[in-house]
Amino acid sequence: MVPSPPIFYQVANAPAPVAPYSHAVEQGGWLFVTGQMPFIGKTPDSPYPEGIGAQTHQVFSNLKDVLDAAGLAFADVVMARVYLSHFERDYDGMNGVYKTYFASDRYPARTCVGVTGLARGALVEIDLVARRST
Repeated sequence: MVPSPPIFYQVANAPAPVAPYSHAVEQGGWLFVTGQMPFIGKTPDSPYPEGIGAQTHQVFSNLKDVLDAAGLAFADVVMARVYLSHFERDYDGMNGVYKTYFASDRYPARTCVGVTGLARGALVEIDLVARRST
């Protein structure tokens, strides 16, 4: 069986990429979603909302736009990576929002790390891996 070629998603509803990347790439039923920033609008110069809670909600809104374009949902997510620019201060606030996007008995595997900085001073960035049901 010859594997199908990858599908590269450029999503009109998601914020425009700020560098040379696709919003997501799908191969063999796996969807790899590029880390999303908390842009309120669809351009890289759009503002961020204030605070970790609002920024985390906005990141999930942007992630949803990408998942929707691929025909997937948060229930299909198997792995998440979270990057926080102020880990100690924002970890609990991010988690308070994060857990509302997944069923409590189906949280994806996750890595969460503190970083020295994110683009344009964002507080949070999240990328995902999802799997299409067969």
